[in-house]
Amino acid sequence: MKKLKALFVILTIVLIIAVMCSQITGCTNSRKLIIASTTSTQDSGLFDVLIPAFEKNSGYNVKVIAIGTGEAIEYGKRGEADIILVHSKIDEDKFMQEGFGLIKKDVMYNEFIIVGPKEDPAKIKGMKEAVDAFLSIAKSESIFVSRGDGSGTNKKELLIWEKVGFKPSGDNYIETGQGMAETLKIADEKQGYTITDNATWYSLKENLDLDELLSGDEILFNPYSVIAVNPEKHPNLNLNYKGAVEFINWITSKEGQEIIKNFGLSQYERPLFYPVN
Repeated sequence: MKKLKALFVILTIVLIIAVMCSQITGCTNSRKLIIASTTSTQDSGLFDVLIPAFEKNSGYNVKVIAIGTGEAIEYGKRGEADIILVHSKIDEDKFMQEGFGLIKKDVMYNEFIIVGPKEDPAKIKGMKEAVDAFLSIAKSESIFVSRGDGSGTNKKELLIWEKVGFKPSGDNYIETGQGMAETLKIADEKQGYTITDNATWYSLKENLDLDELLSGDEILFNPYSVIAVNPEKHPNLNLNYKGAVEFINWITSKEGQEIIKNFGLSQYERPLFYPVN
């Protein structure tokens, strides 16, 4: 009987602690971590290497939600992810200014490129500036396939159209509302032009009847940042802020940066992302 009473007391104390912990922002016993990330990290295969390495190192169980940057930021605002990994500086800065993020660090970068049909009806191959290429695509009434999903890639595309002074529309402008991999497949089917991050392009290009036509323009630079979501914005959701900090510290550490640096070298004979450190 005494043993049963002692066990009951212990269980009661554990329950009280658990309840108290659930009411304290950032307090969690969970080893689960949710990352809302741009599709390129998933489509390129980078997370297939990074995440298992982090899980082994930390003991966390990581769930990745691969979506466009715009949607990933909304996940962060709603407290549906502990971390966001995105590539849209203006939106990232706004996210931080509004108090939705507590820690933001640069992680890596690559670049956007313009790809299209091998016949290149808009004659953009050899051009140096993305604005000139987009203008030629518009003038030639060639098909352009847009993600149209509010992603970082989509926002970069719209920025270039804005600099052209042209608002795309009509039958030759196709908005997929999907990720980069699916958008590239549709561009292939329609034999149209599109803008893509080079990591997703290199990982899929062998199965596509498209060519890389323009790269290297400064406007196509594509930096990625990782942000820990502010748990104070969502006191009832018990976000894993401690785990978020651990992930950010790890991915920007020598070990995490070395994985990013070497990713793609053996398979594509070139890195798909460049670490910042």
